[in-house]
Amino acid sequence: MRHKIVFLLLVKTYKQEIYTMKKLFSAFTFMLLFAALGQAQTEATADQPVNEGGPIISFEVTEIDYGVIEQNADPYRYFNFSNTGDEPLIISNAKGSCGCTVPKTPEAPVLPGESAQIEVRYDTKRLGRFTKTVTLTTNAVDSPHVLRIKGEVIAPAAEPEGVPASTGGFSN
Repeated sequence: MRHKIVFLLLVKTYKQEIYTMKKLFSAFTFMLLFAALGQAQTEATADQPVNEGGPIISFEVTEIDYGVIEQNADPYRYFNFSNTGDEPLIISNAKGSCGCTVPKTPEAPVLPGESAQIEVRYDTKRLGRFTKTVTLTTNAVDSPHVLRIKGEVIAPAAEPEGVPASTGGFSN
């Protein structure tokens, strides 16, 4: 009987060791599999051609500060840019962050080496500070592009009522 108990304990210990070995073997196999897949993915990417050409949009500035302006002041500002790439640049969409910001873009493609501008109109009837964006969708590699405008619209200064009426004339 005693031999039977020792034998059962040895078999139980053996089974636990086998189970642990299977877990380690499985983990090692999965690590090798993922490493091989990662290497294959890297090699496939390296074989693909890199697109170095195409249109490139280069802005003079990407943020314009209106500063502090009076209500109903000039609402237009202009973002100047150039196509520094080697293919025509097409602006397919320009969208303001709200209805108070309206962009206008060139309709024709901007050829390589040429410059153009984007007109942005902000509704200067609205009082207070503002920060708005214009998002451009283009055929450039690094599209979309985000332009920003900011500023503060204040109420116009009150006009004086005029010269007060005189009661005595020139002589007193």
